[in-house]
Amino acid sequence: MASLAPALELAARAKTPFPGASAEYDQARQALLAQEIELRRQMTRLVEQRRALPEGPVIAKDYRFNGPNGEEVGLAGLFGDKATLVTYFWMYGPQRERPCPMCTNMLGAINGNATDIKQRVALKILGRSLVERQNAFAQERGWRDLDFVQTVGDDYARDLGLINDDGTENPALVVFKRDGGTVRLFWASEMTREMADPGQDPRDAPDIASLWSVLDLTPDGRGTDWYPKLSY
Repeated sequence: MASLAPALELAARAKTPFPGASAEYDQARQALLAQEIELRRQMTRLVEQRRALPEGPVIAKDYRFNGPNGEEVGLAGLFGDKATLVTYFWMYGPQRERPCPMCTNMLGAINGNATDIKQRVALKILGRSLVERQNAFAQERGWRDLDFVQTVGDDYARDLGLINDDGTENPALVVFKRDGGTVRLFWASEMTREMADPGQDPRDAPDIASLWSVLDLTPDGRGTDWYPKLSY
């Protein structure tokens, strides 16, 4: 593998796009750019490390799901013709009048890329509510490219720790891989609420929610007490 140029050396080539920047701004911006380059490299190493994970556990339990056309299928049936299945369990169980605003925000962004994503992998959104109820909300939001699936019973949610004692739910991003008739876990988000740093909401790294990625670019950032809403 070719050696990489030092990040500071690369950052020194940058030019502030508008005239009139102070020397202090240019210096601080170059230092930040070097850190951004290092972060990009760290993210690349993280992706490579994830892809190099040993074989995950075989999913031996026969979890059942109701598909978009009312058919009941097992986990393997959600793959279609793909070898990889990306799933997101969202907080829209039958006890909720409306779905979780945070889940809704992220799914809205995923919907915009779903057609492209599904060229390479299967993508299914799992919920405890009837598929018809999930689809009705999707139509309300103008989502056209997400495939919603209902979990049959609560075994899947309970086994993954997605239902709390008070009946509330937690989201889950889980990726499965298929080898012939065998389905294995490839990767699951495992950053729990208890792992959050002081003063921060629990979140993954990298954060796949584009809302926060955009706000992180701004002077005020994502804030400490602001969250997306279902309507404004």
